[in-house]
Amino acid sequence: MRDFTIDNLTEIVLEEYGSKTDDPRFRQIITSLLTHLHAFVKDVELTEEEWFKAIMFLTRTGQTCDDKRQEFILLSDVMGVSMLVDAINHPKSGKGTESTVLGPFYVSGAPEYESGASIIKQQYAEQVALVQGKVVDPDGKPIAGAKLDVWQTAANGFYDVQDKSMPEDNMRGIFTTDTEGNYAFVTEKPLSYSVPTDGPVGELLRASGRHAMRPAHIHFIVSADGYESLTTHVFSEGDEYLDSDAVFATKSSLIGHYSESEDAELAARYNIPVPFSHLQFDMGLMPS
Repeated sequence: MRDFTIDNLTEIVLEEYGSKTDDPRFRQIITSLLTHLHAFVKDVELTEEEWFKAIMFLTRTGQTCDDKRQEFILLSDVMGVSMLVDAINHPKSGKGTESTVLGPFYVSGAPEYESGASIIKQQYAEQVALVQGKVVDPDGKPIAGAKLDVWQTAANGFYDVQDKSMPEDNMRGIFTTDTEGNYAFVTEKPLSYSVPTDGPVGELLRASGRHAMRPAHIHFIVSADGYESLTTHVFSEGDEYLDSDAVFATKSSLIGHYSESEDAELAARYNIPVPFSHLQFDMGLMPS
């Protein structure tokens, strides 16, 4: 009979998990995870009280998740893990638009709209914003029929799934590019907002002395046949939280400029009042 001790336990655990699976990728992942986890426990000399506290933290994180809130994604985001996974899987190519995190409030099945339609079902901002651009390939040629799934907070700082007073699918929609690769939609100019702090992630941020703010942005998932799907944000130029995003998701190439427009002809085309905010931002997809 073997005695399990601090000196041999890690080696025995790795042998058990690494020698009995036929999946080489699973073997690589689980043995690396266990190696680092055991090393962490030894390094900080974790107490039983601290380990139980960690277990209860993860338990409450799971209990906070439901069909409208994904606290584990938020936890991954605020720890920088989501961005690290994104960077590994989507290295910058120099041509396609850079990706960033999905975030915890994506909801599939948003309504599809005609180009130029508004995603505002309940308006909070005094002024609307017109967002336009092209979806292009690495050579700058337009991609017709590309889908843009867009979502954002309302100007009150909440997503529709957070605020029960909002109509369903407020500030969400799917748009399709025309034959020239153009897209357009009407929305509210996004504002910076706080990630949820009423759960375990909020406890972690407070214990770490970190703020919970995200810079203003619009989420995009851009897809087209024959191209890699792109998950990204467009951030607002000049936002005070660009350098301290709570989820480490900002990239300089994803910063968009909103101009104040009094173009009456453009306003009439999209049935919006003057003045309005105007963002022009092109998206580049890479072949799959």
